[in-house]
Amino acid sequence: MTEAHQKPPAQRRRFIKTAAAGAVGAGALATPMVSTAQTTSLRFQSTWPSKDIFHEYAVDFTEKVNKMAGGRLKIEVLPAGAVVPAFQLLEAVAKGTLDGGHGVVAYHYGKNSALALWGSGPSFGMDPNMLLSWHKYGGGKELLTEIYKSLNLDVVSYLYGPMPTQPFGWFKKPIANLNDLKGQKFRTVGLAVDMYTDMGMAVNPLPGGEIVPALDRGLIDGAEFNNASSDRLLGFPDVVKNCMLQSFHQSGEQFEILFNKGKLDALPAELKAIIDNAVEAASADMSWKAADRNSKDYIELKNAGVKFYKTPDAILRAQLASWDKIIAKRSGENPLFKKVIDSQKVFAGRAGSWWNDYTVDFKMAYNHYFGRR
Repeated sequence: MTEAHQKPPAQRRRFIKTAAAGAVGAGALATPMVSTAQTTSLRFQSTWPSKDIFHEYAVDFTEKVNKMAGGRLKIEVLPAGAVVPAFQLLEAVAKGTLDGGHGVVAYHYGKNSALALWGSGPSFGMDPNMLLSWHKYGGGKELLTEIYKSLNLDVVSYLYGPMPTQPFGWFKKPIANLNDLKGQKFRTVGLAVDMYTDMGMAVNPLPGGEIVPALDRGLIDGAEFNNASSDRLLGFPDVVKNCMLQSFHQSGEQFEILFNKGKLDALPAELKAIIDNAVEAASADMSWKAADRNSKDYIELKNAGVKFYKTPDAILRAQLASWDKIIAKRSGENPLFKKVIDSQKVFAGRAGSWWNDYTVDFKMAYNHYFGRR
């Protein structure tokens, strides 16, 4: 027999009444913890037009955060220009005009040339995923934080999403040799501006949404943006029919997710952990989606009459030669630039040796199965 049954009737009634009240009280305390949990809402903006797959990637990231947060955190992401122009994203996030944003580090290179090194140039032979490895494990993250602090920018940066190798660009006529580049009015960003200026081109760093209208109106002769899906959605094949594939101008780029530091610091630890893991999940998912969508859109571009050409090796070698001059000049002018370059070179020398020795020639297997000899 239990202790309650051994008590006299009056004591037993008091015991049952007290226990019931305690149970109700415990339920009353537990319920508000769920029902009254506050939702923190953050407003982001991307640097991409709403129709671009890049804006879709930004939405994919925010949806992962929102779902994992279970209603405690909700991030809304607006397209480029909704609050500020694309190239003003960094300042808007730092000042708190926006709570965060989605773009690329190279868009900020005008503030410090070292910022272009997270995207511009051949990155000592590192592909985008290896550059992200350097960023996370080789000191890049700490260097980027140092640069933003030197600029008094109150932001926290997350890099993710290794981009496939970008084409050299779209041109009204195919580019056969270096002489064809002389005097061409061309759109690019980051230190690729310096590279192509050195190679004789007249460069205009337009935001993504302004490129095709400028091509259509003849304000520029050629342009690069990024990939088959973006280029198709932005309307490149409607105004230009020649695309040069393969380039070192931006062969190692990745995306950047920015948070206003004050807004991020105010979040509880578990929500910060959700953001950390959502970044990495979105990075993997973006790579898989890019392989699927870019390959489909590559076929669609061909069906639309676009002619694709491999960029001549002479031009690729000229890109590398121009890049050597750029990094020598910029390293002498900017200690942070040199610091980033030195760090990348050490990591690339080690990791690149391993990667190149271990990696099989996938083109050999592709050609074996699909008949290209």
